[in-house]
Amino acid sequence: MRRQDLLDLNEALQHPGRTIEAEISTELSEEEDLDLVSPLEGSLTAVSTGNLLLISGRFRARVVVECARCSAPLEKDVEFELDEQFPVEGVPSSFNPREHAVVKAEEPYPLFEGNQLMVEALLRQWLIVSLPTQPLCDFGWDGPCPVAAQLLRRRQEAAETPFAALKKLLPPEDAQE
Repeated sequence: MRRQDLLDLNEALQHPGRTIEAEISTELSEEEDLDLVSPLEGSLTAVSTGNLLLISGRFRARVVVECARCSAPLEKDVEFELDEQFPVEGVPSSFNPREHAVVKAEEPYPLFEGNQLMVEALLRQWLIVSLPTQPLCDFGWDGPCPVAAQLLRRRQEAAETPFAALKKLLPPEDAQE
């Protein structure tokens, strides 16, 4: 079974100094926690120094995020430049035909299958880190946001329990004395 999101970097690993470039466009369709309006697009470059695999690229996408104040959905452009280094073990086959170089990524989540990069896994990590931390709608923190005001009213109404309504039926405490 061949996966579509795998990028074979073996040629660069076995021939240090050789560059592999790829144009990438992905919807990250398997990601439920990311809502892309436009595909994540950009270019990826990989080159091996013999001891390190250097991967760089520049990407952009339009995503839907929630306003930090009122939780309204917002569309935002996200751009990022990735720069990764992965250790390489072994001797490249161009130097010794009986051996070969292998990526030894020490990541908590797998990014490689052998010498093939799981492109979507790498891009997902970078996209999530690049999302705005507190995106705001047009009203910002200071403006009178109608959505935030409506949410506040709903919370106050929900906080009024049936017991609070019954307490209102009792005469005031100072009148009971």
